[in-house]
Amino acid sequence: MFEIAPSILSADFSRLADDIAAAEKGGATVLHVDVMDGHFVPNITIGLPVVKSLRKATTITIDTHLMISDPGRYAVEFVNAGADMVSVHVEADHHLHRTLTSIREAGAKAGIAINPGTPLMALEETLYYADFVLLMSVNPGFGGQRFIPTSLDKIRRLRQMILERGLETRIEVDGGIDESNISEVVDAGAEIIVAGSAVYGSGDAAGSVRTLIEAGTVWV
Repeated sequence: MFEIAPSILSADFSRLADDIAAAEKGGATVLHVDVMDGHFVPNITIGLPVVKSLRKATTITIDTHLMISDPGRYAVEFVNAGADMVSVHVEADHHLHRTLTSIREAGAKAGIAINPGTPLMALEETLYYADFVLLMSVNPGFGGQRFIPTSLDKIRRLRQMILERGLETRIEVDGGIDESNISEVVDAGAEIIVAGSAVYGSGDAAGSVRTLIEAGTVWV
């Protein structure tokens, strides 16, 4: 089974609670929150106050993706703000083991995010301490980008890497996923599908989530 995680980066921030409720109505079980600092990635989005507000607006899982420099300084603060899942980039954290451990100790699921150009070998020493891996299928920083086709092979290799180590680490994939390619992404091994434009671009978030679930179920 897989889950749909709508990215609020593509939602209407003037009616955010309504957009979240619509996605939930369609079957979304995870809410993806992109936190960007304008330094690690070339964009600035939201921070702790918004996550605190989101926690009051929904009961589904809040998945916070920290695209920031020195994420270890803030990871636990996002857990305290209400995040159930927190992912930090292997490229940004020099003390990844410590950060992952602190997220878990604070009561949330700890994730490693990895950019398209970063080899999977970068995960070898810390995969054991992660509850999930967020594999980026676009270069992070902006919504609406095209899915990088070679990401499919990377998902398969990550799945094999997890199986060989006897782990239960989940695979989350983010970037350019819509009804035309979700079945391939799920078939490759993804369990959490992040979708922004594919959910909120049509004006019918509930219907779009249902369409993605139906499209992704073809291979399951």
